[in-house]
Amino acid sequence: MVVHPKDPALSDQDIDRIFRALADATRRDIVRRTLVQPISVSTLAADYDMSFAAVQKHVAALEAAGLVTKTAQGRERLVSGNPAVIRSAQSLLDEFERIWRGRVDRLDALLAEDPTH
Repeated sequence: MVVHPKDPALSDQDIDRIFRALADATRRDIVRRTLVQPISVSTLAADYDMSFAAVQKHVAALEAAGLVTKTAQGRERLVSGNPAVIRSAQSLLDEFERIWRGRVDRLDALLAEDPTH
C-alpha cells in the first residue's frame, strides 16, 4: 500500500483514475468546459478532430473517475463537471506541495547553519 496524504473519501484506485483521466489534454479540456456549463456530448464531439465515439470514450473515462456526470435531457446527454472531485484532487496536490515545501525549508535551514558552531 502506498502511504500518502489524501482525502479519506478517496481510495488509491480513485486517485489513480482521477489523475489518469486528467493526464490527457482532451479530457482536461472537456472538464474545463463542462465546469463552466453543461454541454451535450454531440456539441463536445463537434469541437474535436476525432470521432463522436472517441469523444464518448473520453467522457466515459472522466465519468468513471467522477470528474464529470452525464444526465439525460430529452434526446441529448449533457455532461457536467464535478467541482467536488476537482477540489479533492487539488487538496491532494496542495498536501504534496506542503510536504515538499517543508522539506525545502528544512534543507534551507540546514544549509544556513554556521558550520563553526
